Amino acid sequence: MGDPSRKRHGLRQSNISQPDVPARFDLMAAVQFATKYEEQSMPNSSLKDTTPLDRNRPVEPRKTALLSIDMQNAEWSDDLLARSRVVGSAESKKNAFLERLDSIVMPNQKRLQDAARAIGIEVIFTTIEAYTQNGRDISLDHKISGLFFPKGSWDAKVIDAVGPVGDEIVIPKTASGIFNSTNIEYVLRNLGIEYLVIYGVSTDQCVETAVRDAADKGFLVTQIEDCCAAEEEHRHIRSIEAMDGHYCRMLSTDAMVEEFAQITAPHV
Repeated sequence: MGDPSRKRHGLRQSNISQPDVPARFDLMAAVQFATKYEEQSMPNSSLKDTTPLDRNRPVEPRKTALLSIDMQNAEWSDDLLARSRVVGSAESKKNAFLERLDSIVMPNQKRLQDAARAIGIEVIFTTIEAYTQNGRDISLDHKISGLFFPKGSWDAKVIDAVGPVGDEIVIPKTASGIFNSTNIEYVLRNLGIEYLVIYGVSTDQCVETAVRDAADKGFLVTQIEDCCAAEEEHRHIRSIEAMDGHYCRMLSTDAMVEEFAQITAPHV
């Protein structure tokens, strides 16, 4: 999620110049590649044991977590969407962003999360939420930007349509970077996670920060392009292109769900 001084405008499906994101994935080749190294833990791999192909390894369900970034009520609600459709309203400037979330991003996120849960993949959420009621604990940058959602507030809650189920983990953060401002790495190591599937808002801000930091921490990262949004089209595309093949592999929801199905299917 961003802040008032770093505005994001959503992407309409009809006018996006789509980055080169594969709709499908060569799963058989990837599964065969992963099987060859199935006893090898990626974080412990030596330089001689790794190749550029390792970035495209299919996930292993018991070592994988989904990480949803800042999909909270402050970003989208039925009321915000309705007001954004009123020409000249204060919210109308965010209409494209809200429409993308409503028609593309959230339906894809729900499908992704349901598919992950079905094969036992952990689903983790983070939102921007202060630990206090007056915000004294939030980062200096968020104080300057006025990006403050009090502890327990409705704005800080995950959107119900794409929210946690049961006892799924929600980690509040008080800065843009979840790895910088929370104990998420400790939690992920305790869970035995090596692969992260990251998505949410804003593509070029909190999502990109999470992708970069996760890669630097030694996780294999997949970003789901059509589960992300930014308020300005060119910023979304620029971020996707910058991350793809450098800090993560970039997949569509269709490709990720297909991979889930293939890696859990019986192989003869």
